[in-house]
Order: sequence, then C-alpha cells, then structure tokens
Amino acid sequence: MAILTKEEAQALLKKVLAYSKAEECEVSINGSDGGNIRYALNAVSTAGDISTMGLAVTSVYGKKAGTATIDEFGDAALEKVVRRSEELAQLAPANPEYMPMLGQSEFKEEITFNPTTAAMTPDTRADLVAKSLEVTKKAGLTAAGFLENSTGFSAVMNSKGLFAYTKGTDVTFSVTTRNEAGTASGYAARGFTDVSKLDTFSATKIALTKCLSSSGAKAIEPGKYTVILEPVAATYMMENMFRFDARSAEEGRSFLSKKGGGTRLGEQLVDPKVTIYSDPFNPDLPSSTWNGDGLPREKTMWIDKGVVKNLSYSRYWADKKGVKPMPGPGNIIMEGGDASIEDLIKSTERGILVSRLWYIRMVDPQSLLLTGLTRDGTFYIENGKIKFPVKNFRFNESPVIMLNNLEALGKQERSISVESYRSYLIPPMKIRDFTFSSLSDAV
Repeated sequence: MAILTKEEAQALLKKVLAYSKAEECEVSINGSDGGNIRYALNAVSTAGDISTMGLAVTSVYGKKAGTATIDEFGDAALEKVVRRSEELAQLAPANPEYMPMLGQSEFKEEITFNPTTAAMTPDTRADLVAKSLEVTKKAGLTAAGFLENSTGFSAVMNSKGLFAYTKGTDVTFSVTTRNEAGTASGYAARGFTDVSKLDTFSATKIALTKCLSSSGAKAIEPGKYTVILEPVAATYMMENMFRFDARSAEEGRSFLSKKGGGTRLGEQLVDPKVTIYSDPFNPDLPSSTWNGDGLPREKTMWIDKGVVKNLSYSRYWADKKGVKPMPGPGNIIMEGGDASIEDLIKSTERGILVSRLWYIRMVDPQSLLLTGLTRDGTFYIENGKIKFPVKNFRFNESPVIMLNNLEALGKQERSISVESYRSYLIPPMKIRDFTFSSLSDAV
C-alpha cells in the first residue's frame, strides 16, 4: 500500500477532508517503497526493503494551525487524526506569518517516474553490487559502498479545492575503494531516475583508478592554486548557494544581500560563463511540478551569464513585498562546456586536480565562505599532465569568489551529494587562485 495511484490518493484525501470542521484544512500523504544494500570489506553487510506511508492533517482557525500525523488508514483512525489536529490548532498561538490556503490549480504532469527503476528487486540490487565487487576483488583493493532505490509519491488536498499529486523514482550508488595498507583512496557516486543508466562496474573502475593513482602522496605547500574540480567536488562546493531566497537576501543575511540594503538581483554576481537554472522537465534530472505550498514550478533562470535573474519568494514574503510568489528550485542545472576533464588538465600549466571534497562547514553565510577538506584522490598537475598524487588540503573558499575566478567549464554530469542526498547537473570546472590553507594527513 506504500504507493497509491493518483486516483487512490485523491479518494483517500477526500474522505479525510470530509471529517473536518475547521475553517481551513489540508491533508497530505507521502509513501515510498524501495530497498538498499550496504557493503564493506568487499562483502555485503546489510540489505533490506523499506515500505512506508504516512498522512498529515493541518487544521486552521484564523491564524492558528495544528498538525497531526498518522500511519493508520481505517475510518476511525482517520477521523481521530482530524480531531487531534483541530484540538492542537485551538491550543496553538496565532502565527503572524500564516497565509490562507491556495485554491484549485493546474499542474503539468511530471516525468519523474521510471517503471524500470520502480520494478527493481533485491536480485537487481545484488547484481549491481556484484559488478562493483568484481572490480575491486580482481585488483586486490577493498570496497565499501551503498546502493539504494526508491519509488515515492506525494499528494496534497485542501478545503479550498487544491489537489496535487506526484510520483517518482530514484536510484543512488556510491563506492569508496582503498588499498590494503589504507594509505590510498578513490571514490565515485552516481544517481539516476532510470536505473538502466547506472553502470556500477564503470563507476567502481573510476574509484579504483583514483585509489591506485593516490598511493605515495607527496606533501606540497598550501596556498593559492589553479584547481580543476571534478563534478562531485564542484557539487559539494556549490550546493550551499542554491536556495536563492529573497527574504534572507533582503534581510541582509545572505550572499545575495547588497551592502547598505537591498539585493543583488539584476547584478553581475559571477563570471559570465555561469548559467544556473531549474527545470522540472529536464530529462536527465526531472523534478516535481509543484512545491509544498502548492505553487506550480516552471523552468526558472536563477543566474544567466553571471547575472542574478530571479529570487525565490515564499507566499508570506511575496505578500509582504507586493510581488508574485516564486517557489524555490526543485532541481539545479548548471550549463557547461564541451571540454572533458582530460582537456581541462591538458590546458593547465600548474595546478591541482580535486576529486572530492568533504566535511564542509559554513564560516560566513554573508560571503558564503566555506571550509572543508579534499579526499579520495588529489593530484598535482604540471605542463598539462598529472605528475603525482598530493596529500590532502584544508580549503577556505567561497563559491561566489570561486565562480568569479572561473577559467573553463567541462561537460555537465549528474552528481550526487551524499550529505544532502540530492542530485545536481554540474560540470567540472577550472578555477584560478583557489585557497588551500593547510595540509591534512587524512586519506
């Protein structure tokens, strides 16, 4: 029962709404069905299937709202959760930022569901992991990885006539390889809507190559270097800047705030080679066509040729400022170029190739200054060739400054951040004057 069709979800939500006595009522339901395999030391350690579904009811009186949740779906249980939400609403303080619920709207049908991914079984997952382990066992390396697939749906209906439904699939894979001595490491991660695009064998080969090439890393002086960030590293570096929130910018709390007041909307923020947008119908990274407030999502340009084109406005902040609400991005796509990573390396006289970043922490949200570490393959480039692996660095850098020092972009790839479990379409990038502040002995 974890995945309801659009018609099944609509019928259930109508039944729940019929119990409501509140001034406004919203009912939402979410469900997912999927499974995973985790492996370490070249052997599967855990595996399982997960099926879950839950329903939430929000009742409103004036500006007072209360929400109750349940995972039972009998008539008595459904009426009980509605009554509980009404009791909580009566007890709640008024929310000065509460906005009345939206009415009926039309949403385009999304392309987020893939039947092949939805049909994955434990045997499918085992076969994919076996291909990964084939690589590392043959090379005498040790692998640790995680593969997970899920099919999920969400639906919402309210007393004003709004109804929205979405269903999607996802499969993610990540693997870390290490040598027997534990002195070298390689990593690869992939995420897709369509599992037929997932090649765990090739991904593990990449992680293996990184590992073998990382042995005997040398220490070099920290400082400012030209760097080539592979898509995974670029994703980790940039995902903190992808909210594009108008309120935080207008309140002076964001890298999009202008000194002295206002925002940087319409200004040249980064290099003209940078174009970032969201599009729910991108075939390589589709997303839902509506957000949690029930606002429709369309293709939206956030940064065009380096200029900030749009900011996202919540319904409350849009009403306060007298503008149209703008939902935040459901996905992030950054345009790239035609160059491969090898082409970027060949064009570099002296620099550092960074495979991955991790343990990233915010230092200053107004400048978006971040600190973190390199890992899983860091290499010194000289005269267009990788010369030798180097010990890992701590960096202190802002993605905004970084994108003003952009020299070249490669072909975009779908990359997954295992910290946020989100996927992005991001190209590799060549950056000058990237700041490495110290060395790290971590592998």
